[in-house]
Amino acid sequence: MSLHAEALAVLRAWEPPSEAQARLRDRYVAHLESHPDGLFRDCRPDHLTASCLVLSADGERVLLTLHAKAGRWFQFGGHLEADDTSLLGAATREATEESGMTGLELLPTPIQLSEHAVPFCGPAGDVHHLDVRYLAIAPDDAGHAVSEESLDVGWWPADSLPDPEPDLLELVALARARLSPAARRLGGQSIAPPSSSSSSPGGAAIRLAADQPNR
Repeated sequence: MSLHAEALAVLRAWEPPSEAQARLRDRYVAHLESHPDGLFRDCRPDHLTASCLVLSADGERVLLTLHAKAGRWFQFGGHLEADDTSLLGAATREATEESGMTGLELLPTPIQLSEHAVPFCGPAGDVHHLDVRYLAIAPDDAGHAVSEESLDVGWWPADSLPDPEPDLLELVALARARLSPAARRLGGQSIAPPSSSSSSPGGAAIRLAADQPNR
């Protein structure tokens, strides 16, 4: 199955947590149905990105990255690459590369969609990132590192986030809800560091276009 077909299948099957999220899912599906290249950054003015929120196993802490260009704290994420085989794989690649953390347990279905304007994503001006967001659980006592994309990487209390905009707050709330015993019985999958070393940041919360990094 091609990456494009896989992404369409994932989004069509996804059960959104709200009417607003259902409208976004339909928007993403329509975009991919009309754009065979809609997953990649060369598709303008819109293209998909993939990101991953990393939580501690008890759901009490969130690992975020201080983005070098924006100077703000985000979840890990970025553009899809030609050698990605799935949205899940792209999210795991970004989380592993940008956090420096191994042994992440990734839940297999998205937890949130987020569309946001990004100025100067490449030479052609503003675009919209159609971000697909996943959840990863960090191993106990796992170390992390700062990538070249970041000024810092650090843990934050889930109820005391930096830059606590509504989109980020919703993302964390949805992620913590997925950590309920019933949800955890659905299982996740362990991921190893990807072979690719390429990385670009992505998946910011909704905010004014002037505040958006080139993610």
